Order: sequence, then C-alpha cells, then structure tokens
Amino acid sequence: MKQEFTAKTIEEAKTLAAAAFEVPADEIVFTILEEPKKGLLGIGSKDAKILAEYTPKTKGQIAAAYVKTILSKMGIDNELELREEKENAFIDVIGEVSGTVIGRRGETLDAIQYLASMSANRGTRDYFRVTLNCNGYREKREEILKSLATRLSHTVMKSGGSTTLEPMNPYERRIIHATVSDISGVTSKSIGDEPYRRVVISSTQAPKRRNTSDKNDGQFPRVTGPKTFSRPPKNLSDVPVSPRPDRNFDRDRRKQSDDIQLKQIEMPKSSFERDYKKPKTDDSILGAGSLYDRLDI
Repeated sequence: MKQEFTAKTIEEAKTLAAAAFEVPADEIVFTILEEPKKGLLGIGSKDAKILAEYTPKTKGQIAAAYVKTILSKMGIDNELELREEKENAFIDVIGEVSGTVIGRRGETLDAIQYLASMSANRGTRDYFRVTLNCNGYREKREEILKSLATRLSHTVMKSGGSTTLEPMNPYERRIIHATVSDISGVTSKSIGDEPYRRVVISSTQAPKRRNTSDKNDGQFPRVTGPKTFSRPPKNLSDVPVSPRPDRNFDRDRRKQSDDIQLKQIEMPKSSFERDYKKPKTDDSILGAGSLYDRLDI
C-alpha cells in the first residue's frame, strides 16, 4: 500500500499518512520526494511531499506483536513462533520463563490469549481465533482433561448419577465434551455463566441394583432370623410366645448373690480387737471367788 502526502513540513505529512493508514508512524516506510521551500514573501514556496508505503500486517502478526508487548512489560524476553492458517493463528512462547506466563492452571496464559484475540479482531467483522501456547502446556493440559473426563464418565455410569466439574474456559470445555461424546452411556452439558461455566457429566442409564436374595458372595455368613408368618395365623396358639421371666426368682437370686459377696469380704481388725481376750468361764462375776464374793455385803 503506497500513497503520496503533501504538507507544509515533512512531520505534518507523516502525521497525515499515519492517520490515513490508521497505524503508528513507525510502521510506515517514508520516502521524501520534495523538500519544503519557504520562498520570499510567500512567492516561490513549496510544500513537502513524501511517499508513504505500508504493508498491512496479518491478524496473526497483530496478535503476536501484542503478545510480545505484553511479555516485555512483564520483563520476559522469550521468543515467539507464529503459525497462521485461514481463520486461526497459533502463537507459541518458547523460553525458560514459563511459570509466570502460564500462571495457575493456565489463567495468565488464557488472559493474554484473550487480549491478543481482541487486538487481532479489532475493527473486523469476521472472527479470527488466536491460540496462545507456552512450551507445550496446551498439549499436556489436554491429556489431563481427557483422562479426567474418561475416569469420571465410568464413575457416573456405575453410580447412575451425575457429577459437576470445576469452572473451565471454552477451550477446556470442548475437550471434555469431545471425550464424553465418544463414551456410550454418558452425556455432558454446560451450565452457568462465564467465567464460572461448568461441565456436568450425567449417566443415561439407570443404576444397576444388586440382587442379594438369590446368591451369596461367600464373604460373610448368611444370617437367618426367626420364621415369620406371611399371613396372620388362624389360631392364637400357633403364634410363638417367648417365656416370661419370673421376677421374684431373679430378685431372690440377686439378693443371695449379694449376701455371699458380703460374707466373703473380711473387714480388717482394729488393735483393740486383736489384744482383747475373752474371760474364762470360771471368772464369772457371780461365781465363787469372784470380786463380789470377796466383798462383805
């Protein structure tokens, strides 16, 4: 794209060219065709004339330039690899600094990708997709999501219920939906609003009920209870009656047991009881030779 611009000065001509091409002046190649001349009292004066040449950048190049600017502001000087297709651009950030660019679960990488996409699609109607990657992070994340979707799908099929995943961006949700669609017996859908939109994986089959009445696994012995009547008996004599315990017999038995325990307990003797001696039979106070016998009453 080439165009000539005329102004009183060369700087004014460059400003006109930048406004016409709607790009910064440093992206335009200028060629001076005529230098400006003042003349005498306005007689013989000439304006400056320049040739402005601008090669429009592709949308992928615009996105890559935006990513490069963002990384430079973050103090990162990694190299970029750009690969463009018809309606897509793939930008890969290559370098040692990857954790800062990726962020927690790719949040920083997704934010830079969104801004680069907005920059590439500014002023256009057709949407141009921009995918930003860093040292193969997208491929590793894709394998993790596929494994997660497969494992949860089999769990949901066994339980017959559903499970809800954590919020994901549209790119990661597409991976989950594509993986679930290849597994029979489960389905998936997205619920909620951005940026908290989630994927729900549900089973399309009823849960399998285990029949334990016919077969026993052999791990535990089968416990059988007393026989019960399926219908009410005709005669009351057919109803099994448990014997009623005799309360008096139990009370006497407990009392007898308590008495035996009391007899078995030996109380310790005091010093008086150990030193006391019982009087002999002939030392009676009323007998002959006793104290009362010696007194003269």
